[in-house]
Amino acid sequence: MRKLALIVALAASPAAATEIAIEVEGEANGTIVIDLLEDVAPGHAERIATLAAEGAYDGVVFHRVIDGFMAQTGDVEFGRMGQNMRMAGMGGSDKPDLRAEFSDIPFDRGVVGMARSQNPNSANSQFFIMFDEGYFLNGQYTVVGRVTEGMDVVDAIKRGTGQNGAVVGKPDVMAKVTVIE
Repeated sequence: MRKLALIVALAASPAAATEIAIEVEGEANGTIVIDLLEDVAPGHAERIATLAAEGAYDGVVFHRVIDGFMAQTGDVEFGRMGQNMRMAGMGGSDKPDLRAEFSDIPFDRGVVGMARSQNPNSANSQFFIMFDEGYFLNGQYTVVGRVTEGMDVVDAIKRGTGQNGAVVGKPDVMAKVTVIE
């Protein structure tokens, strides 16, 4: 019976998922492929793969986009197209927060990091993609992946305004996020 439970649990989780494909719609249109770094941040990589496999990221907007810095998305609670966008960025998933998994990988262009609150152990579902280097984030945020295809799509994501990069009007959206096995 225990063997059956283990097989069922393994089948329910994304097996050795190392990449996700994000279909972006809006000002940016196309596919972004991200290599999840399971060897660097296993808990965070597993969380993103699980949420993608569940369809939780489908329809979630890029709510915070700062030119020359990064594009943030992944608020599966408040960040869906059609919701009150003033709440976008304040939510997460129904899963527990993650402990930080800091590494020596620098925040270069195309690196994907996990968003969090002031507490280093508060990452949940939100992540960001770097437009340019941001070395002040090194050792402060968990690096979870790297863009391997579609950096031109990342570069085309609609920019936000003001210091916080809040997107005004219709934001770009992750129409569909899938796990590539």
